[in-house]
Formats: sequence, structure tokens, C-alpha cells
Amino acid sequence: MASAAPRYIGPTNEQDFGRTVRARVAAEFKEAGISTKADRRLVPKVIILLVLFLAPLAVILLVPMPAWTALGLALVMGLGMAGVGMGVMHDGLHGASSKHALTNDLLGSSMYLLGSDPFTWKIQHNGAHHTHTNVDGIDQDIDPPELLRFSEHAPLRRVHRFQFVYSFFFYGLLTLVKLGNDFFSLRRVARNGDARYKGRSFALDLGVMVLVKLAHLAVFIGLPFLFTDFAWWQVLLGFLLMHFTCGVVLGTVFQLAHVVEGAQQPMLDDKGVIHNDWAVHELLTTADFAPRNRMLTWYTGGLNFQVEHHLFPAMSHLHYPRIAPIVQRTAQEFGLPYNVKPTMLAALGSHVRRLKQLGRQSDPSE
Repeated sequence: MASAAPRYIGPTNEQDFGRTVRARVAAEFKEAGISTKADRRLVPKVIILLVLFLAPLAVILLVPMPAWTALGLALVMGLGMAGVGMGVMHDGLHGASSKHALTNDLLGSSMYLLGSDPFTWKIQHNGAHHTHTNVDGIDQDIDPPELLRFSEHAPLRRVHRFQFVYSFFFYGLLTLVKLGNDFFSLRRVARNGDARYKGRSFALDLGVMVLVKLAHLAVFIGLPFLFTDFAWWQVLLGFLLMHFTCGVVLGTVFQLAHVVEGAQQPMLDDKGVIHNDWAVHELLTTADFAPRNRMLTWYTGGLNFQVEHHLFPAMSHLHYPRIAPIVQRTAQEFGLPYNVKPTMLAALGSHVRRLKQLGRQSDPSE
């Protein structure tokens, strides 16, 4: 059976922060007369990202070209694949794109194009990561395989001393590994007593998952193998490059929000309590980066505004730049930290330094 979830109990001023920032953001949208969901700007964005992902495949299938040119297009597909994940799928699965559930489900289903499973992703990401951010043993985003150490409370191994060098390679394996890990995630969710699985059929979910994986392989490996003159190993190399590119982008963007300097990793006490209000917990464990980089904001689906995303996950990412000054000003008024790295380069540097720290320092609670 699933264990009891952590509880967040903070002092009155922290509770006041949460109430105040929510009220101010709500007032901003009410005064402007706009919805917190997406507006017409989302339509061309969805089209552009899907074209960036799928159009290169059509070109590879229809136009004879050298293998090196096809590999270049596979890299572009990887960038498009990551863009679809961040800018289309992500908001859809958070219910943030539209007030209509069907529209959100449709956009969220773009995850199938990535060869992955929306249901298990929502439980891991929306549930564990968003609710219990950077909590060791619960947030799976800081619980990678043993070669990586993202939590200061995880066992320290000698190899971790070099993780700041090799981590980005493993980020590239993110979506490839997930092709297989989805099966283990589904099995774990079905067997651990999670209430969100009640009423579902494991056999049906497993069958759909198998079909999705086979369809993904058929489209991105089978079609190029059948309709081009490339050797099998060249086709496979293109497929791996597409996924590797996507994984590096996604893995890097994810870690720049939570595994950087200033992002805390609080521990539960012996009663299962974290002694901060939940909204303050999100401030303490999350960071923004490059908030003035409009192109980066567009491409990453606003994931460079992670503080705002974690406080308002059901809001479209299109509005994060609008509410960021409100969140920052309110945090400062309450004497709370607002962790922001001014540029992408600064965030990368902070992430690398944090990886170095985690590779050398033992659990500070010991």
C-alpha cells in the first residue's frame, strides 16, 4: 500500500505568503479580463513545434540525400521532439492549455508521439514531483540511477566526483530509457495501492503501452528502413541521435530548475512533516533562469519560469512572464528567497557547480 504523503506545516507568515500571492495573481487576471489558460498564441506554436519534429522525417523519406544530411535532420527532429514535450504536451497534461478537458487531453496525448505514456507521467510528475519537489525518496526527478547523485541525502560514491563531466551524456539517454521504464512505472502504480489507478485495467493499459512503443519504433525506424536506401545501422544511428538530442535538452532544462545553487532539499522529520508552508517549499526548492530570453521561454514552454509553474501549474505557460514580477515582489515583501539565474549560461554554470558539490559532499544531516 502507498505510504502517507508528507505534510507541509509552516508558520503564519508563510501561509500568508501563499494566500497573498494567489490573491494578487488572481486579481491580475481579473483586472485584465483574461483567462489563466492559453490564448491564440498557442495555436501557431503547436503547429511550428509539431512541424519541427515531424517534417524532417517526411523529407528523409521523400528526398534522396547523403547519410550525413539525414543525421542533421535527425538532430533537428530531436530538437522538435523536445519542443513538443515542453511546449505542447506538458501544459496539456497539467490541464493548463484550455478550460476544456478534451483539448488538454488531445495536446497531452502528443506524448504518444514521443513513444511515452501520459498516465504514468502525470502520476510521477504532477503528483510526486510537483507536490513534493526535491524531497528525497519521493521526488523521482532527484532519484536517478546510482551513477548520478542529485540529492545531498543520497549515498555518496567515488564516481560521483566526476558527475559534472558525464551527467550530460546520461541526460541524453532520458527518453530512450523511458521507452522501457514506462512498463515498470505502470506496474508500480498498479500494485502500490495508488487511488488514481482505481477502476483502470492493467491488461488494457499494458496493451496500449505496447502498441504505442511498437508504433513509435515502426514510424521512426521502420519507415526509414523501408523507404530509404540507408543501411540499418544508419537508420538506427539517426533514431538514437534524435532521442539523444531530445534527452539532452529535456534533462538539462529539468535540472536547471531544481539542481542548482540555492535550491534546497529539505528532509521530512520523524512525523512525516516538512516545516514550511507548501508555497514556500516551492520557492525554496525551485529556480527560474534566463527570464528575459524570449526565444528560450518560447521554446521551453516557459519551463525557465519554474517558480511560477510550480506555484500555478494549472496556468498556461504563456502567462508566466506576466506573473513573475508579482511572485518575485511578493516573495521579497515576505522576506522569502526568489531564486533566479539571469542567463542560461549562468544557470548552466550553477548546475555544474552544484553537481560538483553533490559529488564531493556527504549528507549534511549526518
